[in-house]
Amino acid sequence: MIVLGIETSCDETAAAIVTDVPPGPRIRSSLIQTQLAEHAPFGGVVPEIAARAHLDHLDTVIIGALAEADVTLAEIDGVAAAAGPGLIGGLIVGTTTAKGIAWAAGKPFIAVNHLEAHALTARLTDDVCFPYLLLLVSGGHCQLLSCTGVGSYVCLGTTLDDAAGEAFDKTAKLIGLSYPGGPAIERAACEGDARRFPLPRPLKGKPGCDFSFSGLKTAVRHLVVERGCLDPRDRADLAASVQLAICDALADRTANAIAWFRRRHPTGTTLVAAGGVAANQRLRRCLAALAETSGLRFVAPPPVLCTDNAAMIAWAGLERLRLGLVDGLDAPPRPRWPLDPATPQRRAAGVRRQPG
Repeated sequence: MIVLGIETSCDETAAAIVTDVPPGPRIRSSLIQTQLAEHAPFGGVVPEIAARAHLDHLDTVIIGALAEADVTLAEIDGVAAAAGPGLIGGLIVGTTTAKGIAWAAGKPFIAVNHLEAHALTARLTDDVCFPYLLLLVSGGHCQLLSCTGVGSYVCLGTTLDDAAGEAFDKTAKLIGLSYPGGPAIERAACEGDARRFPLPRPLKGKPGCDFSFSGLKTAVRHLVVERGCLDPRDRADLAASVQLAICDALADRTANAIAWFRRRHPTGTTLVAAGGVAANQRLRRCLAALAETSGLRFVAPPPVLCTDNAAMIAWAGLERLRLGLVDGLDAPPRPRWPLDPATPQRRAAGVRRQPG
């Protein structure tokens, strides 16, 4: 089975070819055209600029992915595209292109939930079996999910305000570091003292699996205002302190989710971390230690597959295609698309609390 995947949900224009033949899945090609230079002057992603850049580069990236994989459109079994959640302009570009290719080549079209693609990546890289517990952390999303099958997810908790990646970006800007904030803070933290600045761990020790990072961001703002001009040592120490606070908060909430997961799914053996923030090495060490203490295996995909990419879209499309879960060419792009359909649409970021 061979699937072409297309990813344009935010600021990465990407295409990939993924196959699943013995002895196992293989990424035949994965090309990404970044837009960091276009958005860096604004300190964040500008939707209109992102959509135009996708229009400029997507055809070239798809042609390159096919050529690198040495695959023709006649040989693929399906075309998958990220159909949401994300920036609507980019989603329209990617899904429209994918539908055109599927129609012209006479191949099935698969509308992939970008979050499900993150959720399933560990099955591509590490052959993780259902059920497993997932911490999904990125610039726009921060969730704990019980994953029991393709298309079967229960949201245990999500952020009440900022996502973890958003907290990294916003605090990095306050500190005076470059965009994107997550990698900038991780680099600066390597030279810093994480214990110098005592920062809050919102909701730490409280029951439940929800997250909150706005209090941390506010604390950093107050600290920067009080100190005035930050010297390089201040920036490094504050970056290290922010990174540790975010990792501690994520690990604390994940520990509550593990307790719930072990009771509900005693056969589950794996804690998975996915999404762009899961590339952070400090977070990986924290979660690996937590998993070991809890008797679970810890899996995080390679960092290049944690950030947005088309290989995960192709793999999610492949998983759905072999189950017969294909979509019509009228499938709409969806800027909001929760993995757990029972999650209320509005309660801050949308949380369904789990009993016990």
